[in-house]
Amino acid sequence: MWLVVGLGNPGGKYERNRHNIGFMVVDELARKHDLPAWSHKLGGELTSGIITTERGRERAHLLKPMEFMNLSGFAVQRTAAFHKVDVENILVVHDEIDLDFGIVRLKSGGGHGGHNGLRSMIDQLGGNGFARVRMGIGRDPKAPPGAKDAAGWVLSDFPQAQAQTLTAVIKAGCEDIETVLAKGIGPAMNQHNSRPNLATA
Repeated sequence: MWLVVGLGNPGGKYERNRHNIGFMVVDELARKHDLPAWSHKLGGELTSGIITTERGRERAHLLKPMEFMNLSGFAVQRTAAFHKVDVENILVVHDEIDLDFGIVRLKSGGGHGGHNGLRSMIDQLGGNGFARVRMGIGRDPKAPPGAKDAAGWVLSDFPQAQAQTLTAVIKAGCEDIETVLAKGIGPAMNQHNSRPNLATA
């Protein structure tokens, strides 16, 4: 049993933000596999059901924490505890400024890299052994070199000019999740981490 977590902020004004790409991916995954309507449980929006993969049918819980990004770990911890999901069977989808927009990469474990949602998850779960789908959003090209504060960038919307690539990267994120559920994080990394930048493909 897997718990797939999409990170983002609740509320309409954040819906199309770069920071909310995790929500976008799990929303599309739920739509693609015709999962039940989202219900509010344990501090998040949750749906559960069967994900059809290349190796068959896998049961999973999908979660969107609803307590804002820097508190995401609380809903994840509560949901994992309630459904008895080990940290190693948690897969989180999040935005990644250290990858260019159009790049999607899987990762097993690691630090938070300054991402407040990942920091909260590590704090609340008591470990960093969960898997990640890293959705590249790049850095603000107008920011001065070495700038640390990226809040304005991650909390801004994807421009319309990137809509086609955004659709492609969300699709790729869903494919990555399906492969992790089917084969595990290691084989999925081997299968998908050589995917080219979808913004230039």
